[in-house]
Amino acid sequence: MTRADPDEVWRNFRALVVDRLDESRRQISEATGLPFSRVRALRRLRFGALTHAALAEATMVDRPAMTGTVDDLCARGLVVREAHPTDRRCKLVALTPAGRAMLARVDAVVPAPPPGWADAPAEDLAVLARLVDRVRAADPMPGPPVIADPVSVPSAAVRLASFSISE
Repeated sequence: MTRADPDEVWRNFRALVVDRLDESRRQISEATGLPFSRVRALRRLRFGALTHAALAEATMVDRPAMTGTVDDLCARGLVVREAHPTDRRCKLVALTPAGRAMLARVDAVVPAPPPGWADAPAEDLAVLARLVDRVRAADPMPGPPVIADPVSVPSAAVRLASFSISE
């Protein structure tokens, strides 16, 4: 038996999942009553409070858009703005108990697998389960976003963290 090309297997597996994300997002929005952009922000706060700038960076939106998102989530009682412990110029955004409960609703949505999944032999699913466990152990995502937040990281560290080969 020839060895499968790991890059090709990953590309196909990723496409299988990514091509179905829109349906998953629709189901989550229906279950929560939230636009998916709000769900994305809540998920980024799962591991702790972030500044507006860090939350915008983590969700890949600009700061004004994040302000609107945070305003909406605050109005819904899902997050609060808190004083930053070391910088009076900015606020932290943190989940409320209602926000954590909403994340539990998000986590409860499990979209149906693609056609053919239920027909997979038990041995194949066991192999896939072991592979997923091995990969997650090597790279345990999801986890806290890695963000160079200028508010909480010394400026020299921010410059180093933002340095790229092209500079």
